[in-house]
Formats: sequence, structure tokens, C-alpha cells
Amino acid sequence: MGADDPRLNSANKIDFRLQRMVAAWKKEDPPSNRVKPIPIKVLRRIAFIISTLDETAAVLHATADMIFMAFFYLLRPGEYTDAPSDTVPFTFQDVILSIGDMRLNLKTASDAQLLAASTGSLTFTKQKNGVENEVIRLGRSGDPIICPVRSIARRIIHLRNNNAPLNTPLGRVYTPEGIMRVTPGLITAQLRNAVKYLGFDLGFLPTEVSARSLRAAGATALLVAKVDPDVIQLLGRWRSDEMMRYLHLSAGPVMKDFARLMLHADYTLAPHQLVPSH
Repeated sequence: MGADDPRLNSANKIDFRLQRMVAAWKKEDPPSNRVKPIPIKVLRRIAFIISTLDETAAVLHATADMIFMAFFYLLRPGEYTDAPSDTVPFTFQDVILSIGDMRLNLKTASDAQLLAASTGSLTFTKQKNGVENEVIRLGRSGDPIICPVRSIARRIIHLRNNNAPLNTPLGRVYTPEGIMRVTPGLITAQLRNAVKYLGFDLGFLPTEVSARSLRAAGATALLVAKVDPDVIQLLGRWRSDEMMRYLHLSAGPVMKDFARLMLHADYTLAPHQLVPSH
């Protein structure tokens, strides 16, 4: 209509306040249609590969452990990978391992004690959307490899065996060639290799998964296990229910019986005053 653009300042540029607001929006959780949750069989394939490798494959072992941790704790890539990000990854000092009610000393406990831990906790410090000093505590999964507690224990054992400082990210790896890092690219590569091996029966292509898929995968597994969606949202620290709506619609076991149930859900409505009586 010929009016001035209200978004522009006197220099004819987008007002900096609007720029900052849009930038903040872009840092929020990605749109749900960009996330492909991966099924458990992908994790089992990765666990099988790792079980065939010796200790010299330290980077691959670390990558697998970080994959399992991200899945169980519903972590963002910046929280579990050792790479530049807008959030802070969990470190050695953010971990608590316990056997029952006894908290283990991560510096002095034996390897066997750490691997025998019954619970593992991650304490939020500066992680995105995390409440400072909030703790997420999980128990063992029952699997010797795909387990949040044993994955943490394996990372702690590796770091302390290499005299890593307490502020060392859990995704850092010490090798004879030097210090390596578990990056989002390494995570994505391992996931895509597993998806490629398992084939099209998964329902998606390798290019459709990335390091972000693990957060959605863990939430989907909880949803299929009939965990309350409010609890899942709390654990995943989602500030809106956008992701949960997407997961409800994409999780096959949740949706597969809906059509059958709907045909058996006959009902009548309570009549209002305009409906004539018999």
C-alpha cells in the first residue's frame, strides 16, 4: 500500500532486534519433518560391529558409546559430541555413577566397580535448555553394550586412564596418534553405515538420518513403550509439544491399531434441547 516497511531501521536494514529474534528461533529444535528417528535394530547393528573390534579402534568404540548415551538421554548433538557448538557437551565432572545408594569415586573406583554401576547420572551445567544443576539419572538397560550406564562407565575409564582433566568432554578420545574427537560427522557416518547395511525395510534412506536422529529415536522408543508423553517431553527438555506430535504420527506401533480401534469405538451424543423427544 506504499507504507514504509516496519521491519527496517533508518539505515534501511532489518532492525537488529528482529535479527536477534529470528536467530534465536533458528537455534530452537529443528522442524519435526527434518528428523528421522532410527529403530533399535540400527543400534544393535552398531553394537555388533563394535563387539568385533579390539581396543585399538578407540575412536569407533567412543563413537558407539556416545551414540548409545545420546539415545538413552535424548541428547542434542552439541551435548554429546566434542565439536564447536552453541551448547556445551557433558564432561567427566558432569557424571555420577552409583551402585545402589553408594556413589562411586570416579577417580579411585576400580574399572570393575565402574562397569558394575547400577545407575548413571548426567548433571546439566551450561547445556542448551537445561536447568542448571538438574540431574538426569538412568538405570542399566540390561544389555552389556547398548546401555546408558555402561557407556558412561566405559568413557570414564578411558578418560581417567589417559589422565584427562575433569573438564574433558566425554566424546574426547586419546590415541597413540594424538587426541581425537567424536564429532557429529562421525556419529552420522556410523548411523548411515548401519542404515545402509539394514536396507530399505527400515522405511528411510541413509541420507535421512544424522546425529540429530538419536534424540528423536530415544523419544520414539519411550513413546512406543507407553511412557507418558509429558514425561518424555520433560526428559528431552522440549519447550513445546511440536516434536511429540511428530513422534506420535511417525511411530508405527503407536498408530497401527488406530483404524481397527476406531471401528469398534461406536458412540452416541447426549441430545440438546433442540432435539425433539420421542
